[in-house]
Amino acid sequence: MTRHLSLLRSRPYAFVLVLVAVLVIANAVVRPSFLDPAQWPALLGTLAPFAILGMASTPPVLGGGGVDLSVGPLATVINCLLVSVLIPHGLGGPFVAIPLLLLLGLVAGAVNGVLVAVVRLDPVITTLGSLFILTGIALKIAATPTDLRRNWTTGLADLIGGWFPGALLTMAAPAVLWLALRRTAFIRNLYAVGGDDAASFSAGVNVTAVRIGAYAVAGLFAAIGGVALTALIQSSDSSLGTTYALVALAAVSLGGTSLAGGSGGVLGSFLGACGIFLLQELLSATGASSNYVQLAYGVLLVLGVILGATLARGKKEVSA
Repeated sequence: MTRHLSLLRSRPYAFVLVLVAVLVIANAVVRPSFLDPAQWPALLGTLAPFAILGMASTPPVLGGGGVDLSVGPLATVINCLLVSVLIPHGLGGPFVAIPLLLLLGLVAGAVNGVLVAVVRLDPVITTLGSLFILTGIALKIAATPTDLRRNWTTGLADLIGGWFPGALLTMAAPAVLWLALRRTAFIRNLYAVGGDDAASFSAGVNVTAVRIGAYAVAGLFAAIGGVALTALIQSSDSSLGTTYALVALAAVSLGGTSLAGGSGGVLGSFLGACGIFLLQELLSATGASSNYVQLAYGVLLVLGVILGATLARGKKEVSA
């Protein structure tokens, strides 16, 4: 048992990695066509918003700045803006829309960071308020869904050039950005602040700037998630924000990132999102009621919190 806990502490995503493997096998048994390569582009397109928003929720948690409940609604605002504003006004081309949407996501995230790190508001209350504000903005922009004709986002949930799964691009984007950030001091400082903000401050780390940066990165990733969501549904939909916010939080928790900060990472959150997606696919294949999907989200969230608490307690015992 001690050896298993030691493995989980060194590789927090080990549990969810095993869970994903089990769920892949279960899906293949229940629905053999699940392993058909022809199905993969569509499956990856459906997975992409789950995975990206799970990664988006990770930086604020890692930095000890608390959970960010606003990434899902921010993604829906990005979706509604792209479909209902930019494209109809001739600004929906990728070279114009993508920079604008990414900048908007970055600014929205940074605002959350300022409220949490500078104004010192509670992270849950702050991002819950942002959730309601962003949901209202999305409803204002697109009170009714607007369908798209085929456009440059279509291939991002299908095939690009007839052979390449486009969802790999949207999911790779935040991963590449994260790897680039790992080559800077920001990620090291982020883990340090999440582990012990007082010690980090004493060591000369600008704790406030790091936490603002964590929320800004979350907003940037959420904007990418909004593009992936648009590619998937090919319409504007202001009603998905809350669902994706809860799924993202469950993915972070299940992926082994400690809600206290300082341990975990986007890989675990990605795998956590994969686990949630695969469970949803399994329930759908077995004909289970959609009510059970929400129940599954809750169970996985509780399971992730218990796992994180166990690992945190183990760390304290080892350090003691």
